[in-house]
Amino acid sequence: MFTSHIKKPVFIVNPKSYLYGSDLLKLARITDRLAEKYAIDVLFTGQLIDLQKVIEETKHVIVTAQHMDHLVSGRGMGHVLPDALKDKGVKAVVLNHAENPLTLSELDKTIRRANELGMITIACADTVKQCKAVAELEPHMIICEPTELIGSGATSESSYRKETTTAIKEINSEILVLQAAGVSTREDVRQVLQEGADGTGGTSGIINAPNWETKLEEMISCLI
Repeated sequence: MFTSHIKKPVFIVNPKSYLYGSDLLKLARITDRLAEKYAIDVLFTGQLIDLQKVIEETKHVIVTAQHMDHLVSGRGMGHVLPDALKDKGVKAVVLNHAENPLTLSELDKTIRRANELGMITIACADTVKQCKAVAELEPHMIICEPTELIGSGATSESSYRKETTTAIKEINSEILVLQAAGVSTREDVRQVLQEGADGTGGTSGIINAPNWETKLEEMISCLI
C-alpha cells in the first residue's frame, strides 16, 4: 500500500494563502536549495495557480497541492481535478486541513483517488480520536495539530504530541506522523523528533521570520 518512498524525518513548508506569485517562488527556491544541501525530503505547498511554476523552478522539493477533490475527469465544475494536478507534476496533496475540512467519507474517497494516481497523501487531524479515525484511512502521512493553535504561534503540549503519535502508530506503524503546531525554532524541531514524530514543518514561523533562509536552515538542519 505504501509506495511514497518518503524518507524520514520529513519537513513541510506550507505557505497556505499568505504567499503567492513571486514571493512564493522565492521561498520555493530557498527551500529547494536547503532540501538539496541537507538531503532531506521536503514537501512544499502553494496556491494551485503557482504550482506549475514551482515545479519548473525547483528540483529537490516534493511539490504539494493544498487540496484536491475526489472526482474523475468529466463533471465537476469548480472542483480540483486530481488528474490535472498529476499531469502537471504535482506529487502530493494535503487534505482535511482545519481551514478546509472534509467529511470522513470525502477524505476516504480522496485518499483512494490519490492512491490511484500514485500521489502522496498528507491528511490533517485534530484530536486523538480524529487521528485514530484518519489513520484507519491509511494516508501516507498525518499532520497532528490542535485546531485552536493554528496560526497562534503556540506549540502543542508534549502530552498531545506523544499521545497522537502513539495512537496513529498503533493503528498503522507505516504512517508518518508530523507534529507541526507552532514549531518555529531549532529546539522545537528537536523536541518533536525526540518525542517520536517522523517530521515537522511550519507556516507562520517561517514566513514571519526576518530572513526566510536563515529560519529554514535553522529548522531543516536539525533533521539530519
